[in-house]
Amino acid sequence: MTETPPGSENQGPPGPFGQPGYGQPGYGQQGYPPYGQPGYGQPGYGQPGYGQPGYPPYGQPGYGQQGYGQHGYGQPGPGGWYAAPAPGGVPLRPLSLGDILNGAVTLARRNPAATFGLAAIVMTVYSVISAIVGRLDQTTLSGFEHTLTTDQNAGQLSQPQVDHLVGQIFAALIPLIGVAIVLSLVFSAALSGWLSAVIGRGVLGRKVTLSEAWHHGRIGAVVGTTGLLLLLGICVPLPVAVGVVVLALVHVAPAAIALGIIGGIASIVFEIMLMVRLSLALPAAVLERLSPRAAIGRSWRLSHGSFWRLFGILLLTTIIVAIAADVLAIPFSLLAVAVGGGSFSTFTVAASSSATAVIITTIGSIVAATITRPVSAGVTVLLYTDLRMRREGLDLRLRTAAQQQGLTGEEFAAVWQQAPGRPGPAQPGPGQAAPGQAGTGPW
Repeated sequence: MTETPPGSENQGPPGPFGQPGYGQPGYGQQGYPPYGQPGYGQPGYGQPGYGQPGYPPYGQPGYGQQGYGQHGYGQPGPGGWYAAPAPGGVPLRPLSLGDILNGAVTLARRNPAATFGLAAIVMTVYSVISAIVGRLDQTTLSGFEHTLTTDQNAGQLSQPQVDHLVGQIFAALIPLIGVAIVLSLVFSAALSGWLSAVIGRGVLGRKVTLSEAWHHGRIGAVVGTTGLLLLLGICVPLPVAVGVVVLALVHVAPAAIALGIIGGIASIVFEIMLMVRLSLALPAAVLERLSPRAAIGRSWRLSHGSFWRLFGILLLTTIIVAIAADVLAIPFSLLAVAVGGGSFSTFTVAASSSATAVIITTIGSIVAATITRPVSAGVTVLLYTDLRMRREGLDLRLRTAAQQQGLTGEEFAAVWQQAPGRPGPAQPGPGQAAPGQAGTGPW
């Protein structure tokens, strides 16, 4: 009897041309394996196929190994999900509150020379000038106080003389106050522009030198944008003030009081709304290279529907930064009181006439501003970046740009600018909110 070879019991009749029949190669041999046997993962579909280097089995690393491949791009996170790349310490995806706060601190720490160093230089110059202006204010007030309280003049000045003296006080102080306000706006705007350029590049893992920050800060556009924002802020309560004055001149006191109260409250609410909605204008002017007017319009459109989220994050950041600045300034205030006299309150040193005390408190303000200003600027830039990632798919362009080394200024600007020829915002990426859905409410 002819012995049947093992494994050939299920073979069918011989096929044409003398080839094996239907059973060999069968489903259990070298062709398609039965369910549960090696096949789909190894060596059939998997090598080379869906596994390496193409699409991996669910939950296995693969997309990152042959995809982004740098900085841990594509490494699976908890539950098999793939983490967003974070070349600068900030994940390139829509950001949460924790991502924004932690990212602002991380970006400042990763490029200390262009963040803390730049803030130290700017705040030192500003604080020295402010200290001089403040000293002039104090000297002017002290001189007028001496004139009013000397024994020979006390009780002997007529009403016209008092009015003339008060007019002199205002004439001397108003220019100094105006200089202080202008200096504050210019230095604050310049620092915000420089830090926006530094932090915008830091999101992509780039380090910026002081000269590069100076070049990319667009100080003219930033100062112009700040001036327009100040003008808008002045125009809001102006109609109410004019109405109150007119009603007071025609001796309609009840109407003037009512308009002052109601209009004042409405003006404050509208001012807050404007501040929040236009808070993204400076990053837009720097990173998208927009004119002041275009930057303000860009911030207004970008923040539509996200008022309450922006308001909450900005308010929380303001509180954190203020507390941190006060805590940092307390040791200097204590030292100023001990060295130069004066009185100490919880957060500041007051009524000190010693030059040494003024110098110590100035140093304290410089230290506090140097540490806190980059963080607050980082929060603003990351809020701007977050809204663009949610609405315009900016994270997809940032991920591509993060892999490219040696981007020129024009190439970097093209990443942040809207795609040419696109009539509206880009379609959102996977897992992103559609345009207009980043927040709720009319603001």
